[in-house]
Amino acid sequence: MESAPRTKPLLMRAGIGLFAVGMLAVLAVFVLFAAGLEDLPVWLSAGAGVITPLGLGLGLWALVREHRKAAKRAG
Repeated sequence: MESAPRTKPLLMRAGIGLFAVGMLAVLAVFVLFAAGLEDLPVWLSAGAGVITPLGLGLGLWALVREHRKAAKRAG
């Protein structure tokens, strides 16, 4: 039996987006620091340190919710 293709839930897409933005901020911090800049903006460092794990956590939470929902439907 073939199932219809499913789209990712909104929570998962938000987590992926936040993680991607956070990784871009991490990359920007590394590039700017390698270029010799020492006084980086606080918002950039905070974004790299907060948005990345927030996106990862949100994505994992969405994954667990989807798994529980699928397990409830199956059993």
